[in-house]
Amino acid sequence: MNNQIILKAEDLIKSFQIKDEENSGKFRKVEVLKSVSLEIDRNKISVIIGASGTGKSTLLHLLSCLDRPDSGKVFYSGKNIFEFSDDKLADFRNNNIGFVFQFHHLLPEFSAIENIMIPQLISGKKSDEAKTKANKLLTEMGLDDRKNHKPAELSGGEQQRVALARALANDPAIIFADEPTGNLDSVNSDSIHNLFLELRNNYNKTFVIATHNPSLVKLADKVYEMKDGKIIDQSGK
Repeated sequence: MNNQIILKAEDLIKSFQIKDEENSGKFRKVEVLKSVSLEIDRNKISVIIGASGTGKSTLLHLLSCLDRPDSGKVFYSGKNIFEFSDDKLADFRNNNIGFVFQFHHLLPEFSAIENIMIPQLISGKKSDEAKTKANKLLTEMGLDDRKNHKPAELSGGEQQRVALARALANDPAIIFADEPTGNLDSVNSDSIHNLFLELRNNYNKTFVIATHNPSLVKLADKVYEMKDGKIIDQSGK
């Protein structure tokens, strides 16, 4: 695989069983992804656009190995990750991939710093080391004075910055984000967008982002457009 390519997907197909209320509640198969193939450039911001229901989130979940496809392959460093066992896949995901959701998904009973420590502790880091890294990330996110606050005590923008710090906790090479600014106002959205740029430029991070936000699309090095479960167009700077 080309060294400029961090991830390569081949012929991803994914379907779900949906209950059809108009047909006696029977289940029917809905194909959400229809043989999707793409390559993601290293140290770039790639954005996936398309109307709701086109398969953007499903594609992100497969590329980030949060879910498995019905068929198809995803290669990192020349290895098809879907040949891994579930345990090996979970380890790979925790150590190599970060994910930021539209809704922050922070654990409500833990403080900001504890939320960022958790993925590090899972990967085997000692508590002191995890805490040092979490403090550093919170400083970079401008949240020094909020580290002991629980998610409910943080604003929407602060919650999403903690979520981004958590995604960075194990220093992943690639970060996926699903509508990361979908619930934020323009000021907080711009703040998150600037963080993406800084992380790409200063830390050589790779981003794959599904979004409807035109401002975020403008930041992209490459844009993939989806329709009806397929990539119908791609463009780059």
